Amino acid sequence: MEKNPNINLTFLADGISRIKLNDPSNYNALSFKNIKSLIDIFKSLNNDNKTKVIIIEGSGKGFSAGHDLKEIRSLKHKPKYNKLFNSCSKLMLEIIEGRKPVIAKVHGAAFAAGCQLVASCDLAVSSDDAIFATPGVNIGLFCSTPMVAVSRKVNRKKTMKMLLTGDPINAAYAKEIGLINDHYPISKLEDEVLVLAKNIASKSNIIIKIGKKAFYKQLEMPLRKAYQYTSEVMTKNAMELDAEEGILAFLEKRKPNWKNK
Repeated sequence: MEKNPNINLTFLADGISRIKLNDPSNYNALSFKNIKSLIDIFKSLNNDNKTKVIIIEGSGKGFSAGHDLKEIRSLKHKPKYNKLFNSCSKLMLEIIEGRKPVIAKVHGAAFAAGCQLVASCDLAVSSDDAIFATPGVNIGLFCSTPMVAVSRKVNRKKTMKMLLTGDPINAAYAKEIGLINDHYPISKLEDEVLVLAKNIASKSNIIIKIGKKAFYKQLEMPLRKAYQYTSEVMTKNAMELDAEEGILAFLEKRKPNWKNK
């Protein structure tokens, strides 16, 4: 994996891994180089048995302003544009289709592809003063790929208002419409995110993997097919050793001793 000083990876206690966008002078832009590094890191962490939860955050004044506009201006040709936007889409799919839960820890601005990144994460927690926007319409580049992620977390009319106006929304409203889970004073953000991450990390790895995959897969199905699919998933889940241990621990009023930690 090629080293990139703009993307830092840290392994914390309790199976928590932290990815930090570390390009504050460029507002943590999602350049070609940074996108590639993020894809490589997520692939690596998804195959790392010690990692149970992933936190992604930005350094400096905010989370991420999205694509590097200077880089976009320099591309000029259709194949290069296509490669950039396809690479960014690949990153979002790596998060969604990956085995590990991903929490976006957001402060400052999450704009355009930065907002897309937040929406693509399984969970998102922000500071009270965080702002979110899909402002591409203001510069003549409609946020079409960010729209995919945001429209799967936020209802259609509220998503369309964000897309058509480009206006930023605050953390309280982002929580109200389902873009983020919660928001806290900046002084408490780190502690609250770690509490959430540790809670998830305390569960069985295999059960989390089964549940995350099933959640996203059933969303794309008609109702009847979704029930058929999840019935099969629950049947296989029930045969896992950790399901047997978890049920027994509940009945015996003790903490489960997961086999698949």
